[in-house]
Amino acid sequence: MAKNFKELQAKMSREARVRSEEAAKKMISEMGLAELREAMDLTQESLADTLHVKQASISKMERRSDMYISTLSKIIEAMGGELQIIANMPNGRVRIRQFTKIRKGEFESTLTRLGLPLPSTNRQRH
Repeated sequence: MAKNFKELQAKMSREARVRSEEAAKKMISEMGLAELREAMDLTQESLADTLHVKQASISKMERRSDMYISTLSKIIEAMGGELQIIANMPNGRVRIRQFTKIRKGEFESTLTRLGLPLPSTNRQRH
């Protein structure tokens, strides 16, 4: 007879529940593209339609271990997400912003917030 997961979980020791929850969190936080697409309830066909490519292209991309950051970013955005590149350094985590799009106005508002001058739009060429 099948048992309800909640019943089985209730019988687990506290330590076993903590280990199980940590393992589940790790599995969820580390996914390949195919797993992520499936978790988002998307098919290869629907993702291909969004990206204006063929389904076979999505299949190939999901099997690759190396691709352009711009390609990966487009795939993640097509799934409704935002790609972030994080470097785990000895003294902490650093978000690498070099690969993110700067939205219109975001650059100027950041300069203003930091008290820095805005770039001149009518520069003279020499």
